[in-house]
Order: sequence, then C-alpha cells, then structure tokens
Amino acid sequence: MVLIVVDDLGWADNGIKNGDVFNTPNIDRLAARSLSFSNAYAGAANCAPSRAVLMSGQYPPRHGIYTVSPSDRGHIKTRKLVPTKNTKVLKDEIMTMAEMFKANGYTTGHFGKWHLGEDPKTQGFDHNVGGGHNGHPKTYFSPYDLPSLSNGPKGEYLTNRLTTEVTSWITRVKDKPFFTYLPYYTVHTPIQAIKEVKQRYIGKKGIRNATHATYAAMVEIMDTNVGRIMQSLKDNGIYENTLVVFTSDNGGIRSISYQDPLRAGKGSYYEGGIRVPLLVSWPNKIKPSVSDEAVINLDFFPTFENIIKADKKSSLLDGIDLSAHLFNELPLPQRSLFWHFPVYLQAYDMKADQSRDPLFRTRPGSAMRKGKWKLHHYFEDNSYELYDLSNDLGEHVNFASAYPEVLQQMSAELNEWRKSVNAPIPQQLNSEYDLAVATKLLQRKIKKVKKR
Repeated sequence: MVLIVVDDLGWADNGIKNGDVFNTPNIDRLAARSLSFSNAYAGAANCAPSRAVLMSGQYPPRHGIYTVSPSDRGHIKTRKLVPTKNTKVLKDEIMTMAEMFKANGYTTGHFGKWHLGEDPKTQGFDHNVGGGHNGHPKTYFSPYDLPSLSNGPKGEYLTNRLTTEVTSWITRVKDKPFFTYLPYYTVHTPIQAIKEVKQRYIGKKGIRNATHATYAAMVEIMDTNVGRIMQSLKDNGIYENTLVVFTSDNGGIRSISYQDPLRAGKGSYYEGGIRVPLLVSWPNKIKPSVSDEAVINLDFFPTFENIIKADKKSSLLDGIDLSAHLFNELPLPQRSLFWHFPVYLQAYDMKADQSRDPLFRTRPGSAMRKGKWKLHHYFEDNSYELYDLSNDLGEHVNFASAYPEVLQQMSAELNEWRKSVNAPIPQQLNSEYDLAVATKLLQRKIKKVKKR
C-alpha cells in the first residue's frame, strides 16, 4: 500500500486539466492506469483537519480538529461569534490508519508532513522521516531543520530527499506487507523550487507571475518524484502487487494558482477548497477509467480494512468501503457528504479568494453535498446557500429561495447529521465585535485591491 498525499495541490494543478501551465507526465501516466475520480473530496479545507479525517476515518466533530490552531483567526472585532476551541493533536484513543495496518501485520513507514502530534511513531508508524507537529518546512533546501530528518548536502531539495528515503525503505521492506504514507510537504508554502526547473516556466504561456512560475516548478518536481516512486516499485518487482493512491489534503491556494472553474481555494468550503485530485491504481486489479462517484478521504480507512481483510479494525468509521466500486465497477450507495467548520479562517487575498466574505475565507458554518446539490449554512446570520453543481460548478447562482423544498430537506438532514456526531455550533456572541471597525477594515481592503 502506497498513499501519496500532496500538500495544497489543487484540483486543477496538473497537466491533464491545465496542460498549458503544468507539466506532469508521471501523474498523467498514473492517471491513465488508474481509476480517476472527478468528484473526490477532502474531509476539510485545510491541512490538519483533513489529515485528521484521513488518519482517523472520522468526521472533525469526532476528534475536534477543525483547523490549524488557533480557531479565532482574523481581527477580533470582525468576528460576531466566539468560535469552538480547536484541538491540535489526534487523541491516542482514536485508532489511526497506521495502527490498523500495524495491528494486521504490516510494516508502516511515514515520510513527510504529519501535523497531528509530535511523532507519528507514537500513532502507528514503525519508521518516520521528517514528520512532527510542524505544518510546513522553513525551507525546501537543506539544511531543513525538520524532526527525524538529518540535513543533506547544502542545497539538497526536500521533495527529492523524501523520495530517496521512501525508495530506500521500500527496498528494505519489499518482502513483507508494507504501508507507505508519503505526505509530501510540497506544494505548500514557502514557494521555492530548483532554479533550473523554475526557469522553464518564466514567460511561459499561462504563467501569471514569478510566484506562479515557481509553483509550477514545484508541481513538476513533485511529479518527477512520483515517477521515481513508481519506478522503484517496478525495480523491486512489486509494482503489480501494490495499491497506489495519489491525492491532495485540500484545495490549492487560489492566490497562487486559480482552480477555475471551481470557486475559491484552500480554506474555503466552496468546491475549490475541498475538491481534490484522486487516482487509485492497482495493475490487473483496478480497471483504468474515470468515476463520477462522489467520494471523500474518510473512505480510505474502511476501504483499506476490507482490501487487506483486517481482523483488527477501528470501532468507529464514518466513511464507506469503496472496494466494490474499485474492483467490480459497482455504483456506490446513495449518501450525503458533510463538512463542519465552527471556527474562523482569515482571508488570504480579497481579490483572489472568491470568498463569500472579503475578510474571511470561511466564517463558522457547515456544508453538505447530496447528489447534484451543495448546501452551505452559516451560523452568524443563519443563512443558506444552495447550488446545483451539475450546472454551476463554480457555485455562482444561489437557489436557496428558488427551491425551498430542497433547502428544507437538506437542512433537516444536515441538522440530523450534526446531532449524530455531536457537532458544536457556536452561539456565544463576541463582546469585542464592532460593526464600525469591521466596515472600516473592509473598506481599507477594497481600496488596496483597487490600487492594484
């Protein structure tokens, strides 16, 4: 089992969807050999909560990790509510995906960003390279100053180094069942790339500025290393006996890379913040194709349990087993997907974010998808937005008033789900909130945007 999770890689940030900008021949080849999901979602719109969902197989209200701490981000006088307190570490009593694999006889290796505690070796991994509580590297060039990773030669690139560590480990453990978790730090900030690769993107059609060029170079370097992983499996004679999953932890940062036609990006619960690439490959087991089924990273845990015929399992999983769809092309049962974010996340860039609110990427609320419909519920003003994704992937036309019966049915289901997982809804008013100050800050931001 090899699970590759790229950090902040947007749904559109690859050669298949955006070949004018991105060069990803290895990911493109992997896609041609995979079941590729067009409606795949992360369990949250930013790093730590999405990883907690992935590793626990549980929705955020179960474990309390909603954001990258703290939960009261943004100017205090612009927040109407006191947000739910955030949890920083995945609790020991929750069985992780790694603990499940280990309990069932697998050797487990972690390479890259953990972000759920101080040491992934305390939560099911036998081997750890580079993983701790940190959410991003200080630099992508050695010396790195990362936990459980010795510095390499000066100027060595982190993504290349992590892949070398992975391929060496696979060679050592290839004769026994293994689970490789490769959560690359790339393409998260800081936006840094090898100079020679970056130069290929300067002035290229579709590249907006130097940051975008550097980002595209980071994507290409990551792609090269995905190719190295696949070649390592072939060189070790285990390619046909290895399930490979490739995905991202959340949407891309829209101020760096647009996710059109999706709205917004990382930190938002519009599609650009939670829809992610997902490829699942297993030669001669999974037929290469494209699936339009809506899936979420909650589903990996129960799917892996079934694939390895686990005797020791998690006692509580919120996702579903995708095996029948992966191996037999059977449709998935009808269900709704949910997101809950009872906290604040300040804006990156008011002009680029495409947020509902120019001061925040997200204010406290919940979202759900049911078939073609997407519902957003915001707690500060108890307002709703309803979108038809089959005709409006960019979530531009709010049908909340036009389809009251759909709104009523979905909001009732959302309420029932929140009760079932004990989802907290912040209600205490923030005594520091000041409408005049909030209005002034908003006007100041608008002026800055107009000057650009």
